[in-house]
Amino acid sequence: MTWRQGPHRRLAAAGVAACVALGAGGCSGPAGARSGDRPGDPVRTLRGAADRLVAAGSAKARTSIQMASGGTRVTIRGRGVYDFGERTGRLKVTLPDVPAGGEGRPPITELLVPGALYMKNRGAGVPADKWVRVETAGLSDGNLVTGGATDPLAAAEVLRGTREAEYVGRTAVAGTPVRHYRGTADLGRAADRSTGSARTALRAAAKGFATARVPFDAYLDDRGRLRKVRHRFGFVNAERAGTVAVASTTLLYDFGAAVAVRLPDEDDIYTGEIAEEAAVKED
Repeated sequence: MTWRQGPHRRLAAAGVAACVALGAGGCSGPAGARSGDRPGDPVRTLRGAADRLVAAGSAKARTSIQMASGGTRVTIRGRGVYDFGERTGRLKVTLPDVPAGGEGRPPITELLVPGALYMKNRGAGVPADKWVRVETAGLSDGNLVTGGATDPLAAAEVLRGTREAEYVGRTAVAGTPVRHYRGTADLGRAADRSTGSARTALRAAAKGFATARVPFDAYLDDRGRLRKVRHRFGFVNAERAGTVAVASTTLLYDFGAAVAVRLPDEDDIYTGEIAEEAAVKED
């Protein structure tokens, strides 16, 4: 099956990113688009950010997840395209290089679709030509961290749960003038204001993270489209009885970009055992 937007079994570990990276096993315009430097109510503006992305259609995306636990800090980066209406996307996710001059791993190809995440070049004993399929409903973080990249629309849907926010001022993101907002969202409230697979994922995240409160910085352009958002999550590392601090950043640009997502055939999906491994080990 292929989704297009024109110009306009499970994993043995609790979170691929944690295991791989840390060894953790009719509209009058958006409320924020006002003339001059006087945006509308920040909370209302941010709660509607996901809807404005759906109206925008599609975009290219860059993602970054920085994880810190104990003395280890790693960054996982992604790049690709995303269709907000169909909630589908394709990303290439690059893991950090292994230490001591070891060979780096090839990027992981990820397909994002409602309710599932497909990964190729997953490693951990999975043949290079096979895909791994993960049911995101069963992930304790709602796939906000697991794949090494936050689903771009999910990143905006977290903002549906904005509790308090302030307008910081004007700045620019990749040369585009934007308005900068800072605040805190509640994952439970975000889930209540979402529907379908988004609600299921956010509810899982609200229960799975160390806290349901998520501090953020968000940047919206003058058309109210989210250009950049940075969330700060925390989840419990059961193996080391500590908390992993996660900073997830999503950058959106080139709105209207073409998106084509073709799902792998059943014969190309790996159903064997997946070994635990770590690209970076703590000192």
